[in-house]
Amino acid sequence: MRIISGSCKGRKLKAVPGTSTRPTTDKMKETIFNWIGPYFNGGLGLDLYAGSGGLGLEALSRGLDRVIFIDSNKFAVQTVKTNISLCGFDDQCEIYQNDARRALKAVTKRGLQFDVIFIDPPYQKQKIAALLEEIDKHSLLKEAGSIICEHDPEVKLPASVGKLIQAKHTDYGMSGLSLYTKEGESE
Repeated sequence: MRIISGSCKGRKLKAVPGTSTRPTTDKMKETIFNWIGPYFNGGLGLDLYAGSGGLGLEALSRGLDRVIFIDSNKFAVQTVKTNISLCGFDDQCEIYQNDARRALKAVTKRGLQFDVIFIDPPYQKQKIAALLEEIDKHSLLKEAGSIICEHDPEVKLPASVGKLIQAKHTDYGMSGLSLYTKEGESE
C-alpha cells in the first residue's frame, strides 16, 4: 500500500493489523482521483471509515490543505496516526475515533463544508444512503465538491439523494465505486 501521486508519491503506508479493513487498490485510487482531481488547489477533505488513511493521505499528497479522518476502530486510528507522520502531514490532519453518523453531527456543529468526502465502510455494515442523506441535509458538501463511495458491487446506491446526484459508477470485481456531486455539478 502506497501513495501513488503527488508530493508523497511512492511513500509506503502501514496497513491496519488484522483483516477488518480492505485497502483501496492502486487501480481504484487512479480511477477515484481521475474522477475528482487528479490534483487539488487546497481544500478540506473528510475520510469516513478511514482504515489506514490511504484515500485521505492520497488527497493531501495531491494538494488538499486538510483532512479529517474518522474511524471507530482504535487500531485503524493508530495506523492513520502512524501514516500521517510517515507522510509529514501532522499539521494538516485531525483524527477521531468515532462512529460515522456521530462524526457527521460533530462536523455539522462546527459548520464545516468539504471539497471531498470519502465513504468506504465495511461491506457488511453499509448504510451509505443514510450517510448521503445526512451529508445533504446538513449541506456538508461544497457546491463543487465530490463524494466517493466504495461499496459492495451488489449494493445499488440511489441515483440521487436530495441535491446529491450519482454522477459516475463503476464496478471493480469485488468493489463498486460511485461518485456523487451536487445537482448541476456533474460532467
